[in-house]
Amino acid sequence: MATRREVTDYLAQYLGVDRFKDYGPNGLQVEGRGEIRHVVSGVTASLALIEAAAAAHADVLLVHHGLFWRGHDGRLTGWLKARVQYLMQHDINLLAYHLPLDAHPEVGNNAQLARQLGWVCEGRFGEQDLGCVGRLEVAERDVASVQQHVQQALGRDVLCLPGDGRPVRRVAWCSGGAQGYFEAAIAAGADLYLTGEVSEPQAHLARETGVAFLACGHHATERFGAPALGEHLAAQFGLTHQFIDIPNPA
Repeated sequence: MATRREVTDYLAQYLGVDRFKDYGPNGLQVEGRGEIRHVVSGVTASLALIEAAAAAHADVLLVHHGLFWRGHDGRLTGWLKARVQYLMQHDINLLAYHLPLDAHPEVGNNAQLARQLGWVCEGRFGEQDLGCVGRLEVAERDVASVQQHVQQALGRDVLCLPGDGRPVRRVAWCSGGAQGYFEAAIAAGADLYLTGEVSEPQAHLARETGVAFLACGHHATERFGAPALGEHLAAQFGLTHQFIDIPNPA
């Protein structure tokens, strides 16, 4: 067992929360019971995940995407009221870590994504050094085989903008909605860039620069950080942990 304060203080230090300028608050977003025994982790604090956490008798719901974001007007109405109300009815603590969980070198989304793909991070790029650049451990060297490998690892189809078809020797990646990092990845010397989402400009950049672009799904590229952090937290404090994945095609 651990106290809520012990858990939140530890995670703030472990994830280096104060180093990040983020889009919303990191840490405790909804306060629940003071004693922690069971942690449920997931990607997004949707109502479906909150209900599943309550059914699993969670004391903490640990997520990457929390409830409160920059620009929100603060009113607890509609879907937001329903989520907060369910958490409070079941006395569940909601802990959310956004950019700190993307960036962490061990349990972070980008580190865990690389582990799934067999890629090795050799450097960082982009805003707040969130992106990774490095090399393949596996033997794929053409864009089509890299695409196939990624699809097998993530269990879903991947959109590929093939660039000029050059051999893939250097790769860059950043989980989630990091399509805006494509130019920084190109500047970092990548032959291929992987992220979760794609926008209209990236197709033109891939054609004009020759660098390939893989859009693999926001949820699919951020499924690995929260459970890794949950396992770490459970080991640190002698808690129990389970990951609950709410499928999302986006």
